[in-house]
Amino acid sequence: MHKRSKRYQECVKLYEPTKSYSLSEAVKILKQFSPAKFDESVELSFQLGVHPDQPNEAVRGATNLPHGSGKKVRVLCFAKGEAQRAAEQAGADYVGADEFMKKIEGGWLDFDAVVAHPDMMREISKLGKVLGPRGLMPTPKTGTVTPDVGKAVKEIKGGRVEFKTDKTGGLHVTCGKKSFSEDAILANAKTVIKAIIDAKPIAAKGDYLKRVTIATTQGPGIKLRATTMSVAEE
Repeated sequence: MHKRSKRYQECVKLYEPTKSYSLSEAVKILKQFSPAKFDESVELSFQLGVHPDQPNEAVRGATNLPHGSGKKVRVLCFAKGEAQRAAEQAGADYVGADEFMKKIEGGWLDFDAVVAHPDMMREISKLGKVLGPRGLMPTPKTGTVTPDVGKAVKEIKGGRVEFKTDKTGGLHVTCGKKSFSEDAILANAKTVIKAIIDAKPIAAKGDYLKRVTIATTQGPGIKLRATTMSVAEE
């Protein structure tokens, strides 16, 4: 059995692991955790009451965090002409077409997000086997395939996060850094929870938010009360 660090065990003493807390209570507790050697990310983890193997019950989307994610995101944009210039002005780290497709085919993956102009998708589809499994394939559903590539790049750079259920109905979304203020983490977390609730598939029946926890990168998860929509309003 994996032995937890002394720091982790000290964090667990600050709350009751079996108890469920309101979002604001959980953030207060999380901020009391002793610091790690780096600025940990804060992440919300969801267990949803869906059947992700059914196409009409998969949950996928994106939302803009009001206080950003605290992460530096390297954005690759596939575009030409005016769209290419717009992406460059918006701060994309890499902008182009064929040259980057060849680099990816050769094993290059030094980027965190991909944006594409619709005119490029036929060519980019060839990269599906490489980008798809890594969650990097651009798609209209998350706004990463768009004629307005400049806007998409700005949003991603500014703290836009994407989410997608895994094979078990689980879903994990970053909502900031532990160094953020309580108010900033709370606002970001509310935004994420609301986005997940809004993305509920029509076909999903019964308890949708079965379990929700909030945690830092190396800290324990704190259970949230997730039985009603009020979770996002606390």
